[in-house]
This record gives sequence, C-alpha cells and structure tokens, in this order.
Amino acid sequence: MARTGRPKAALTLTDEEREQLARWARRRTSSQALALRSRIVLGCAEGLSNKDVAARVGVSQPTVGKWRSRFIDSRLDGLVDDPRPGRPATVTVDQVEDVVISTLETTPANATHWSRKKMAERTGLSKSTIGRIWKTFEIKPHRAEGFKLSNDPLFVEKVYDVVGLYLNPPEHAVVLSVDEKSQVQALGRSQPAFPMMPGMPEKRTHDYIRNGTTSLFAAFNVVDGTVISATHRRHRAVEFKKFLAKIDAEVPDGLDVHLVCDNYGTHKHPTIATWLAKHPRFHMHFTPTYSSWLNQVERFFAEVTRDLLQRSHHRSVQALEKDLRQWVAAWNENPKPFMWTKTAEEILESLGRLLKRINGAGH
Repeated sequence: MARTGRPKAALTLTDEEREQLARWARRRTSSQALALRSRIVLGCAEGLSNKDVAARVGVSQPTVGKWRSRFIDSRLDGLVDDPRPGRPATVTVDQVEDVVISTLETTPANATHWSRKKMAERTGLSKSTIGRIWKTFEIKPHRAEGFKLSNDPLFVEKVYDVVGLYLNPPEHAVVLSVDEKSQVQALGRSQPAFPMMPGMPEKRTHDYIRNGTTSLFAAFNVVDGTVISATHRRHRAVEFKKFLAKIDAEVPDGLDVHLVCDNYGTHKHPTIATWLAKHPRFHMHFTPTYSSWLNQVERFFAEVTRDLLQRSHHRSVQALEKDLRQWVAAWNENPKPFMWTKTAEEILESLGRLLKRINGAGH
C-alpha cells in the first residue's frame, strides 16, 4: 500500500478570515511577506497538499507546513510575527496592518515619508513598536534608491547576451568588462586633515582645490578579477583605441577577446569600428541603455572610489595617476572576481515585478 505521509490537520476558514486573507494577498503594495503567507493559507484551505501549495506559490514544503501550523494555532495573528516569550502581545493584527498599509500607501502632512515619531503619533503606538513592525516587514521609509528603466528596444537580447558571458564564458577566450571612469579629480584639501584618535574620527575640511582631472580606463576580467588599466587626460575615441591596443598586447595570442561595454559614443565611433575590423579576435557586447548595473567594471570602480578616491588628497594630476596605477597594481596582486549569480530569466522576472508595482501604483 502506498504511503501517504502524516495526515495534515484540517484547515478551515471563517468568512471573515477568508476575506481578510484575500485582501492581504491581492493588495499590491502591502508587505510581500504577509501576502505570501496569506496565499499559503488560502491554498491550504482549498484542501491542497503542502507540496501542491509550495509549487503554486514558489516556496519550500517546510515553509508551507510552518504557516499552516501557525495559522491553525493562532489564526490571523499567527501570520504576523513569531511568538515571543514574555507578556502577551498588546498590539493587534489590525493595528499592525494599519501601520504597514499606512506606511506604504500614504504620507504624513508636510513630509515626504513617515518617521517612527510621526507614525507613533498617528497610531498611538510607541516608537519602538513602530520600529519593530517596520523591521518585521522589512519596510524602510527613510531610505530611497534611484533607478531608471532602460528604453532599449533590444533590452532582452542584450541581457541574455551579457549575462550569458558572465555565467558561461566561452572557451579559448577572455571576457573583459570595459569602461572609463572619467573626470577623476585631483583634489587638494585646503588644510591638512586631523588624524583619527580614540573617540574622534578623522576630520577633513569640506573645501578643496581642483588640480585637474584624468580618466581611468579599465578592463575587468570577469573570471579571475585581474584588471588591465590605463590613465588618459581625455576619453575620446583616440584614447579608447589606444586602450584597445593595450588590451590586445596584454591578452595572450590565440584567445578571443569579448568586451562588455556601455553605449557611450566613443565605443561605437567609426575609428573604433575600423580598428575592430582589423582585429577579428575582438567581439563587442553592448549593455542596454541605462543599465550600468550590468557592467561588472562599475563594481570595480566603486572599490577604487571607496578605497582611494573618497578621501584622496592630490596636489597634481600626475600624483593622482601614480596612485591609481599603484592601486590597480596592488589589486592585481590579489584579484577578486565578482560572483555573478542571477540568470537572465531571474533579472527579467525581477524587472517584471517592478513594472507591475509601478503600473499598479495608485490603483
């Protein structure tokens, strides 16, 4: 006789519970954690097995079992947060829902976003309680990040192309993420810095003297993390052609060279096209417009900025360029490749969810 496993406890819903769960599950701007838990319980209430519910909502079977049990034990309150020792909770599930929805869907008077103090005044809860609710549902009203969606008609094709190079580099070839960090300024502080001391951070003057600029050209090897670099005072097609020649000289003969670049005009200049035609082992792969996050060399530039440029003090461009060369040389002594993990499908799915949220805003 086939084994059917441990019998599951029956899960039935009242009309009020079903209505509340459906409201949580379909509200586009509510906490995704609460929406997911609601869909799990609704699936269980249909009589589906944990395996079927897990496949439907995209989670593991143990996760379904956890929230099935939590709901049976504590009903709607069981979906809000893990039970904690101590005195019984005094904040109801309705209050929690009110805080979450109000934070996501409204703004306070004369302010662009909620603070713990303002939400506490509105709800009558303590600031620490508001903070705990926000932490539980991973809501951070004080933070905002910029983005710009690509309008490239070949966006999908380019994502598949570039990500394919990262995850499955071709044999007998090197994949280099290439770009220029332009207008790097040689900044001289107007006064010497006060050194760090116990109980006191390093202090620098806010004003500085501009002593000229340079551009850092970099080709980041996505497999081993090594970098081919050069500095030029300008970043025209002439300088980019020189950099390509340097890459050609440093990459061993017999290897194809795949370059991941952005859509800057220099990279598509007729001069560059002519040079590439004479060097058939070079293959250009362009990221979509407004998609610098797809170019791994940008992550390398962030390291340079953090470690060297953010607190730099250079009295001349020559001194700046010397430090840039030394920094890259030190990096290459112990290179660190960046592990790319997301597939093209996962990236496109994430962007699809973002578009749904944007298009559904206000509805």
